[in-house]
Amino acid sequence: MDTSEKPTAASTPDTQPAPATDTNQLATAMFGAGCFWGVELTFRRVEGVVDTAVGYSGGHTENPTYPHVCSGRTGHAEVVQLTFDPSRVSYETLLDVFFDIHDPTTLNRQGPDVGEQYRSVIFFYGAEQAAAARATKKRLEEAGRWKRPIVTQIEPAGAFYRAEEYHQRYLEKQGRASCPSSGH
Repeated sequence: MDTSEKPTAASTPDTQPAPATDTNQLATAMFGAGCFWGVELTFRRVEGVVDTAVGYSGGHTENPTYPHVCSGRTGHAEVVQLTFDPSRVSYETLLDVFFDIHDPTTLNRQGPDVGEQYRSVIFFYGAEQAAAARATKKRLEEAGRWKRPIVTQIEPAGAFYRAEEYHQRYLEKQGRASCPSSGH
């Protein structure tokens, strides 16, 4: 990823989203599956996903910027936070998309991108999402889809720091259909 553009300060954290209890409401999900550009583009294409934002979560530094996260010293993962309509797409379907678009068996790495910021992680909002994430991971482990164990972390969602604006919808702005390194 190019860091030559001067970063702007990340926004204040968003710690309040909660899953919908009524199918007429929207819900929030957050996933880390490597470089957030391709992950965001993939989720934007899922019917029922109404909005996405790329950012940073799971670390200990407040208001991190892209160069800070790339340094490996913030503890944050590159993530996509998405808003979805549960009456049009289930959280379980989003979990299936998440596991389909990356290798959940590589620790702190996706393709050529290496570092804790590229870890495979599901940040859940509430007990229902936690249970669904654990059940999906278990189902995939038992199915033997991958030869190595799944290392995806499943953690409660904490602060989400929106990435700099030039990262939002990056691949769309560049006229690309996928990340050059991953095909996603």
